[in-house]
Amino acid sequence: MKTISFLSDAIERYVKYRKASGRDSYSYVKNIILFDHFCAREYPEQTELSQEIVDRWCRQRSSECTNSCLSRVYPILNFIKYMNKRGMAKLELPQVPRSVPKTYTPHHFTHEELKRFFDACDNTRPRRGRSATIQHMTLPVFFRLLYSSGMRTTEAILLERDDVNLENGVVSIKRGKGYDQHYVVLHDTMLDLMRTYDGRIDELVPHRRVFFPTPDDKPHPPVWVTYHFRVLWQSCNSSHAIPYELRHNYAVENINRWTHQGFSVHGKLLALSKSMGHRQIESTLAYYSLTPAISDIMEYTENQLLKLKTDEKED
Repeated sequence: MKTISFLSDAIERYVKYRKASGRDSYSYVKNIILFDHFCAREYPEQTELSQEIVDRWCRQRSSECTNSCLSRVYPILNFIKYMNKRGMAKLELPQVPRSVPKTYTPHHFTHEELKRFFDACDNTRPRRGRSATIQHMTLPVFFRLLYSSGMRTTEAILLERDDVNLENGVVSIKRGKGYDQHYVVLHDTMLDLMRTYDGRIDELVPHRRVFFPTPDDKPHPPVWVTYHFRVLWQSCNSSHAIPYELRHNYAVENINRWTHQGFSVHGKLLALSKSMGHRQIESTLAYYSLTPAISDIMEYTENQLLKLKTDEKED
């Protein structure tokens, strides 16, 4: 990690500690790095962390909602606990706002909405320039990958070419939430698309490292996904949706299909949970329980859940 402030060395050790314990995420590390930049910009002559710096960072900003403030602050509070415990600082933890419960109902995609959306992806107006050509080629494949695999958006944009086995269709997710490595098997149709894309994009970004690259072979930022999804979605649909809901749709559609086809859902949930990078089956079931009118299709007894947990531990 590049040295920014007087805290950089301590932050680098902390990030490695968190990563080794499997408790990190992209957004968590990002907020710690932003704190490092804040210290360098606002306290360039400082040599140690002070209460003033901590209190100032942890103060809720006028432009922030409570939950956004907590997302920014909590990584730093944990960093302070880490430093205090090791005698590197003696700082008090500031009071922070209490979390506001979210009331969230994900969008339930219709087949017509998805068809219009992917038609819009396929028919973006190509512009001149290498960057525009890469974007024109990438959007249809990228969003179909999210839809067909249940990947998190961050996992998809951080995919490297070596992570994708175009021979057998297995994708290794190494940079997911919590740094848990897991595997996704591509549908045959998606695998064909990925192979075609790989060959075409390699002509524009030769010897690239990133699977979905920018012109300089860097991953696209998360805002790139959000922006283009919104523009494409609003160009053809009147409902509200966000990219993450493609992942939710993947989980729900799989469970519904198994139910309607008469499969034992309980036996398949473990595989679905692992392919989506969930540590616990309850995380996968949460997607299902958020969807109105279909959560009553499956009833899990305590014994069934206990069996699933036992199988997961033994696997």
